[in-house]
Amino acid sequence: MKIYIDGTFYPEAEAKISVFDHGLLYGDGIFEGIRFYNGRVFRLEEHLERLWDSARAIILKIPISIDEMREATLEAIRQNGLRDGYIRLLVTRGKGNLGLSPDRCPKATVIIIADKIQLYPAEKYEKGMVMVTCATRRAAPAALLPAVKSLNYLNNVMAKVEATHAGADEGVMLNEQGYIAECTGDNIFVVKKGAVTTPPVYAGALCGITRNVVFEICAELGIPIREVEMTRYDVYTADECFLTGTAAEVIAANELDTRPIGNGGPGPLTAKIIARFRELAQTTGTPIYPGA
Repeated sequence: MKIYIDGTFYPEAEAKISVFDHGLLYGDGIFEGIRFYNGRVFRLEEHLERLWDSARAIILKIPISIDEMREATLEAIRQNGLRDGYIRLLVTRGKGNLGLSPDRCPKATVIIIADKIQLYPAEKYEKGMVMVTCATRRAAPAALLPAVKSLNYLNNVMAKVEATHAGADEGVMLNEQGYIAECTGDNIFVVKKGAVTTPPVYAGALCGITRNVVFEICAELGIPIREVEMTRYDVYTADECFLTGTAAEVIAANELDTRPIGNGGPGPLTAKIIARFRELAQTTGTPIYPGA
């Protein structure tokens, strides 16, 4: 595997950053997870736009242009001879000292990893995910902006630990008001009487790229969709439920807190959205290889 670090591709064993990098010391940095299918990168421009927005929000200067980042991302895939897989694109605050201040970091570090990924077992895509509600709350916007896809993921990690210890596949995270924000790594949607509902971004949800694709699919298929504050009751009583994320794609959820959702399996409207998402993923995107 070849990994990009600050303009150079290194073999995996030689890909290293400084132990004084503030991304390591303090989680000070941002990232994007990006999927590519059939020789095309899915929604690359949207991912890059969100990366630059995250950088602006935390006053982080990305040391290369967006055009250079686009080409470096495509080249990372080419260097590894891949046509289907996952990109992890990171921008850390860079090497500094043991002090907290980012002013001691003269230049950000850019890292691009291209590899294969399968977030959940194949049978989960057929049968659906089991979820539990986590005691760990989603960080409040006044504490850690949920719109920033930062390297500081301990909040989500601890919620994931809770879900794993409870024997579940995913954990539902609530905000401080008790409304559903999102799952530990995915956005959440419910279906009730033919309409789709998802928590608003201000409730603590990341404005996911795949989440946005679902809004587009619903508009295309004539499925009503809206953002509204949701409680666990809305999931317990839903006809269907599904989760979205770049790594997870679109996947059904069939249980929350031991309560079966709908008929206990993926519902028909969820299946329709999944089918359309897969079609888009396989046929659209930024070409990786010249002439493809």
